[in-house]
Amino acid sequence: MIDRVLEFSVKQRALVVVACLAVALYGIWAATQIPIDAFPDVTNVQVQIIGNGGGMSPPEMEKLVTYPIEVEMGGLPRVQTVRSVSKTGFSLVTVVFEDGVDDYFARQLVFERLQGAKDKLPAGVEVALGSMSTGLGEVFQYVLQDHTGKFSIMDLRTIQDYTVRPILRSVPGVTEVESFGGLVKQFQVIVAPDRLAAYDLAGNPK
Repeated sequence: MIDRVLEFSVKQRALVVVACLAVALYGIWAATQIPIDAFPDVTNVQVQIIGNGGGMSPPEMEKLVTYPIEVEMGGLPRVQTVRSVSKTGFSLVTVVFEDGVDDYFARQLVFERLQGAKDKLPAGVEVALGSMSTGLGEVFQYVLQDHTGKFSIMDLRTIQDYTVRPILRSVPGVTEVESFGGLVKQFQVIVAPDRLAAYDLAGNPK
């Protein structure tokens, strides 16, 4: 077999040279089409669930938020593993699917199960799907600190949500900025039924 190849190459030298040039040109073109990254992304198909529990401690987040979500995600089709991280006021559950599962299909499955998990969570806990990014999507974490003593932890959370977060989200390439920790500022309206009755707000006919 090798003798035949050598004999053909000697007899058809022009054809061999043309074929080598064609292969070389194709190789050069293919090399220019290869995406090059300093940190190649080999992330599998995954969907992240982010929970915000205000000032709850890590053990409380693990027991009252993270664990119920993990249980609810059990049994999803084509799921490889479910892992989680619990911090102060923060819960992150990652559902990893098999290779080849469509990203949007995976998010739809998790979203449907998450609706059932919300009924089992404590009041005031907010959960939502993370942004559609890869394992390299989290660039960094930062902390807002006040060394002057002028701002409370509620003030810092307000600055994060209404000043820092919108500015960072406007940066090209940033898909989402997650906030956790601190105290979320709230405005509550306390109803006094007896005083409402005095104004006849129920619309009773006189």
